[in-house]
Amino acid sequence: MYAVIFSRKRADAERRPRDERPEAQEGREATSSATPAPGPYDVTEAPAGVQRLDLGSLQIPAVGGVEVRVQADPQGAVQQVVLVHGQNALQLGVFAAPRSAGIWDEVREEIHQSLSNDGATTEEVTGAYGVELRAQVPTQDGRTDLRFVGIDGPRWMVRAVYQGKAATEPDAAGPLTVCLEGLVVDRGQEARPVREPLPLRLPREAAEQAAADGSAAEPKPTPQA
Repeated sequence: MYAVIFSRKRADAERRPRDERPEAQEGREATSSATPAPGPYDVTEAPAGVQRLDLGSLQIPAVGGVEVRVQADPQGAVQQVVLVHGQNALQLGVFAAPRSAGIWDEVREEIHQSLSNDGATTEEVTGAYGVELRAQVPTQDGRTDLRFVGIDGPRWMVRAVYQGKAATEPDAAGPLTVCLEGLVVDRGQEARPVREPLPLRLPREAAEQAAADGSAAEPKPTPQA
């Protein structure tokens, strides 16, 4: 089932420069210093005083105009998280990684190989988090642009996939990038196989609402690598 579990309508937040938004102000007040460097953050380093949606291993900051849509099984285990703003979308995934080294370089190469085998064209470019992978993927509706971003953290990796104009023009991502930069990862202390998806769950209230209301409008799914 899909459920829209968070939608914060706040047009004035979208118009303000990032360092003037309430999210940034709250983080600055919490640290009593300069604005913290952009995340994603490990839960042990996350700025305080920011409203977030708790999905277990991922905590997503509330940003005006961004809807959080999730696909979950009947037990409330989340299988897909998609943030939507206008015609742009951002799919999020979080995975276990080793202590010693990041895994994005290896994962990116595997995504490249998989997409190429399916007839996609790909290229590597340097973005805000290092090397990204951009792809044009064949679909039933024609070729779709995707932008894969990987962020290695302490024993975790976040994979972010942009769709829409944001896939080819990073500046167009706007509030979706603010969400990514404010993301918090709570990996937990359990031993997990490398690359295993970290567990995500619906908040109890959202699970109850989704069960009562039925499935919400389903976002266009991202082709899987």
